[in-house]
This record gives sequence, structure tokens and C-alpha cells, in this order.
Amino acid sequence: MIKKYTLLALVFSLIIICTGSPKAQNQQNLKELLQQGDKLAEKQFDNNGALDKYMAADKINPGNWEIYWRISRSYVDIADELPASSDIQKAERQAEYQAAFDYADKAVRLAPDKSVTYLRRAIANGKIALFKGIFSVIGIVNRVKEDAETALKLGNGDSHVQAVSHYVLGRTHLKVCEKPYLVRLPLGLGWGDLDKAESELKTAVEIKPNFRMFYLELAKLYIENDEYQKAKENLNKLERSPKANQDDDKFLAEGRTLIEKIKDK
Repeated sequence: MIKKYTLLALVFSLIIICTGSPKAQNQQNLKELLQQGDKLAEKQFDNNGALDKYMAADKINPGNWEIYWRISRSYVDIADELPASSDIQKAERQAEYQAAFDYADKAVRLAPDKSVTYLRRAIANGKIALFKGIFSVIGIVNRVKEDAETALKLGNGDSHVQAVSHYVLGRTHLKVCEKPYLVRLPLGLGWGDLDKAESELKTAVEIKPNFRMFYLELAKLYIENDEYQKAKENLNKLERSPKANQDDDKFLAEGRTLIEKIKDK
């Protein structure tokens, strides 16, 4: 009997050695799912496919902040591509942005010391604010600014995270400044500053050059300030930048429209 149990133990040990422990296998599967999801999201712009991979990863390892911020990103990217002509379509798009916020918020709660979690929450909230109208959701706009600033203060994200955090903060200042200071001051948005917007957007470009949306926002800022030569320089850089984002074709088209409008200025 002892020999029988010894043999079974030996066989079981050999199986573990050959196949790995269940925990190790789950970790390998998790790593592969995240890699596959990232490739789909960042290289192929297949957002639904990426979301499927991240959701599968969540089943293997629920409550993981690295999965949650990626799910949030997918929901934002999916929502950005949805139509919003009818009330039903608008509601669907808003629901996707809300899901993006919910997952980013979970990520922040699980990892309050990570820049990327605050950045993803800032982006999700920013999308909600833009969709609803920033001057109708003042509290959300203020939280976008706070989260972007926290992401930068923590400073522990990769260069992409840091660059996009500067971009989000700069764009938030720029959008707030669409209304005159005396109009937005009573609303609690007196902090909006075009000089700050320029500084943040330029820093984003310094950290991550050749990113179309950075150049587009800088160009808009310079057009707002009647600095047309600087606007043209940034629009020309946008034209030369490679495609790296699902919305880059839209950014390129918008940039070409702007440069046509200011060609004689």
C-alpha cells in the first residue's frame, strides 16, 4: 500500500514538473492574455478584441489593478468609435464612458500609488465631461485636473503615461479657457490658464514627440492666441508624424483643415 501511494505521489510530482503548478499556469495564461490584449489595443486598434482578452484575464485573476486600467482604456476606445446621433446611441456611448470610469476608479482604489490608474480615471472622466459639456459638470472637470496632477506627482508611470498625463492636464486648461475668466470664475474654474496649457502640452511633446494629438492641441492653442506661425509649425509636425493611435486619421484630417484655414495668416 505504501509503495502504491509513493508511486502515485511520484506520478503527481512528475505531472507538476512537466506542466507546472495550477498557480504558475494561471500566471502564464494571465501574462499571455495581457500581452495579446495590449497588441490588439495598441497595434491593431481592435478594441473589442482587446476587451475580450482583458475580461478573460479578469476571470483568472479578479481584483487586479493592471487588468482594470486596461479594461477602462478599452471602454474609452470603444465609446470613442460609437455613433451618437440618436438619444439611444448617446445613452449607449455614455454608458461605455461610465464603465470606463468605474473600472479606472477600481484601479485607483486598488493601486493608489500608481500614476497610470489616476491617468486612466482622468481620461474616463474627461470623456464624460466633454460628452456632457464641461461647463455642465464642473465637479468632474475639477477631478480630471486633480487626477492628472496626481499622476504627475507620483511620477512612476512609463514615458507614455507621463506624456499623456501632461497632455490631459494641458488640454483641460485649454478647454476651460474657452470661456472668459470672469464667466468661469464664479463656476469654480478660475484656475484655467492658457500659459499652463501651453507649458503642459509642450512638455508632453518633449517626452513623446511625433504624437499627432499633442501637436493638434498645441496648434489649436496657438491659433487661439493668434500665433499662426507656431500653429503652422505644429500642424506640419502633425503631418509628418506616423500613425500611433486609433484616432490619428481624424487628427490628421482636422490638422489639414486647420492649416488650410490659416494658410494666409
